[in-house]
Amino acid sequence: MQHVKIPQDRIGVLIGEGGETMREIEAEAEVRLDIDSENGSVAVETVGDPVRGLKGPEIVRAIGRGFSPDEALRLLEDDMMLFDVVDIDAASRNKNDMKRKKGRLIGEGGRTRELMEELTGADVVIYGSTLGIIGAPQEVDAVRSAAEMLLDGAPHGAVYSFLEEKHNEMKHQGLEYHRFPGGQS
Repeated sequence: MQHVKIPQDRIGVLIGEGGETMREIEAEAEVRLDIDSENGSVAVETVGDPVRGLKGPEIVRAIGRGFSPDEALRLLEDDMMLFDVVDIDAASRNKNDMKRKKGRLIGEGGRTRELMEELTGADVVIYGSTLGIIGAPQEVDAVRSAAEMLLDGAPHGAVYSFLEEKHNEMKHQGLEYHRFPGGQS
């Protein structure tokens, strides 16, 4: 059994309307969730396939870090799917610096975050003081590198070029993940 702590304001998302989301996670990941809505503690117990069960705590953590349940359940699509978190606060000197860096990651009108998703195929969420990533290993690596470049002060243009390059590499290697129906990525 593993214990995961998630923010209070994400408990409702984890449970879902009438417990629907919680039941879906339990069925898909073959786990049992025991949620303490008072303190945000979630006990995750594997009740079926141990390999699928290993993804249970990751799914809960991903929802806790701002992902929708559907995005978090992508972790079950493939054994290679990963969930990673970039700590914006750790890269910041103070509250104002953290706000500025968070703004750099989001971009004007959310454009930078959207480009990270479009060019890598990963899901990217900025919540609180973290940037969360769900995707295949090469997608997660590309987003993490781009985020670290932005946190280190790299110009947005350079980061966009880096992401374009990674997109083309993945496409060339046949690793392109199609996020949208009809095969547009």
